[in-house]
Amino acid sequence: MENTIKSIDPTSPLHGKAQPGDTVLAINNNRILDVLDYKFFAYDRKLDVLLRRPDGEEYHVHLLKNEGGDLGLDFESYLMDAPRPCANRCVFCFIDQLPKGMRPTMYFKDDDARLSFLLGNYITLTNLSRREIERIIALHISPINVSVHATDPELRRQLLRNPRAGECMEIMGRFAGAGIVMNCQIVCCPGLNDGEALLQSMRELEALYPQVHSVSIVPVGLTKFREGLTPLTPFTKEHAAETLDMVEAYARGCLERHGSRIFWCGDELYIKAGREIPPDEFYEEYTQLENGVGMLRLMETEFSSALKLGDAPDGVPFSIATGVSAAPYFQKLLDMAKERYPQLDGRVYPIVNDFFGHSINVTGLITGGDLIRQLQGRDLGERLFISQNMLRRAEMDFLDDVTLEQASAALGLPIYPTEQDGFALWDAMCGILPEVRLPVREANKEQFYRYNQN
Repeated sequence: MENTIKSIDPTSPLHGKAQPGDTVLAINNNRILDVLDYKFFAYDRKLDVLLRRPDGEEYHVHLLKNEGGDLGLDFESYLMDAPRPCANRCVFCFIDQLPKGMRPTMYFKDDDARLSFLLGNYITLTNLSRREIERIIALHISPINVSVHATDPELRRQLLRNPRAGECMEIMGRFAGAGIVMNCQIVCCPGLNDGEALLQSMRELEALYPQVHSVSIVPVGLTKFREGLTPLTPFTKEHAAETLDMVEAYARGCLERHGSRIFWCGDELYIKAGREIPPDEFYEEYTQLENGVGMLRLMETEFSSALKLGDAPDGVPFSIATGVSAAPYFQKLLDMAKERYPQLDGRVYPIVNDFFGHSINVTGLITGGDLIRQLQGRDLGERLFISQNMLRRAEMDFLDDVTLEQASAALGLPIYPTEQDGFALWDAMCGILPEVRLPVREANKEQFYRYNQN
């Protein structure tokens, strides 16, 4: 069972009272169905925990702990339940645009409200049962991240190709009435949910402010693997500019009415329009960073501060590999650093996305194969820096399953993944290298230890 205890932390109040293999059935007479029930009902100071041993015997443990303190249990499944797959067939779904033959986990579409609350994933609300809606309200699960795309019920049904998609605003209205905060996103598809449809969506989402705390508008991503899928049109430079003008004008009105813009466009739209990313104060709390909203501006702000406060570089030559969209911004940061430290020896290399198609320009979708092919034989210095977003954090491999060790061996130098952070980038340029925790793979032990020697 997913709510079976896998391990117990030595500091847990249940240490020595329960055992791995036992199952948590209830806390304070509340049945535990999943991680949300567990976290909510385990919050109190006094707990009566009902457990079941592997032989079927049930027993109670009464304990005292700090209010809000963790019980220190690790379960067989993080959610204590099976993840809920997406029930939509969105016309712009990126997973439907993946080539065959990638690792199976790449093709799983989650749409789980629990992951929205716990990990910040975006959900469409289409697979929530009435009981789950009531539970979210009762437990006051907040904030929740919602993929809205369109507020018009019929248009949203067309976009998500799900008859329940039209219930979105009704559900969001109930959440807003219960004081639940929502951050929203709109994947904007030219000719479908842009223009007047986008304006309608902004009006109706604004009406739920302040519970609708922020909304990002990001351009649809289209790979070269779209055979048999709904024909979609990418943003042109002109249309990106028109969309920016409309969203920014509406957001200025929101700023006057509410003290917040509420609506922000992703960095990619500014790049497509050939416009400068807005200044730091424009992004207020940077709520939508995970959607690529203000990410480049925040990095520049952080980098400028780090440049004034940080150490001088160690002089070791390096290179930075990044997506085509972000490359000019990284070059700008490097040039800024060279003005202060002329001895700095670095280069920026944009990586063209041959794997997914040249219309995909973001850094996080660069594959190991593209990185190797386009950098072999180039002057890379002694270190290569890439964004951590290119890799799975635990496995340390790229989307095409090329491992970090394999890429390092092919290019003949250590590769250091850095956080999307201006301070971390300047540290790396200076020679304060990020720790690289590679999984120990038998075939690559020498590569594993190589990082500890640099």
